[in-house]
Amino acid sequence: MLNTPKELTAFVLEQMMRTEDPRSREIFTQLVKHLHAFVSEVKLTESEFHLACALIARLGQQSNASHNEVTLMAGSLGVSALVCLQNNGQGGTQPTTANMMGPFWREDSPITPSGGSLLRSKTPGERVWVNAYVKDLDGKPVADARVDVWHSSNEGLYENQDAKQAEMNLRGRFKTDENGFFQFETIKPSGYPIPINGLVGDLLKKLGRHNMRPAHLHFLVFKDGIKTQFSQVYSNDDPYLVTDVQFGVTQALVGQYEQQINKPFPSDQVTGDWWRLDFTFKVEPGQSYLPTPPITQKVSA
Repeated sequence: MLNTPKELTAFVLEQMMRTEDPRSREIFTQLVKHLHAFVSEVKLTESEFHLACALIARLGQQSNASHNEVTLMAGSLGVSALVCLQNNGQGGTQPTTANMMGPFWREDSPITPSGGSLLRSKTPGERVWVNAYVKDLDGKPVADARVDVWHSSNEGLYENQDAKQAEMNLRGRFKTDENGFFQFETIKPSGYPIPINGLVGDLLKKLGRHNMRPAHLHFLVFKDGIKTQFSQVYSNDDPYLVTDVQFGVTQALVGQYEQQINKPFPSDQVTGDWWRLDFTFKVEPGQSYLPTPPITQKVSA
């Protein structure tokens, strides 16, 4: 019979050893160790435990086909960024252009030719021309890679959050050429607040933190034989670059926007000043896969 907290933890760990799958056994054994240690170290009270259970239930209740509070919480606690960093950059030992997936990726972005536009409805904002390369760790170009691109409007809303935007606005799917190169036209992204009308908002208020993300463009690089890479390229001039609420900014992902004054826009469809962004993604060998999109439904008007 069990009499003490230590005896209880030891018995639960003993039961975890019954798990046949080695990886599952490792994960759940360590989960029990750290979870029980946390409860002991903070001397969690019964009322605090009941509150914690209620909060976890709220995370699920506040997630649906057009909003994912669980993903938002993971980012706000730095867990998403930690998982990314320790699984990329040669096991977390080197800088990497990999980053968090984010909740707004869609699997079916429209195929767009290199040099095409992401603008699929009238979208205000300063125009940007992006030149991008995908290379391996030795600097060799990665040809025929699929690259999905997506970002928010200058109101801080992705098209699947905003019924006013056209379907697939500010989204496109490209293929790299023999030099690992592709290019496109879009608008300069803006920083935006993450939603605070749920549990994540309550947490941020309690911790005295702001809810802003710095401006960024999202990318997914996919090809057989390389590790699927999600990236977020951040604007070097954003005021929230150092204090991103989702802890996503690394030095390797800061993009240098260069303003082009009195220069012709590459597509000859824009007049006035514009911005240029050149960026190179470094990918690693590994498993290629396409995850399930965290959000599967666009909000309705």
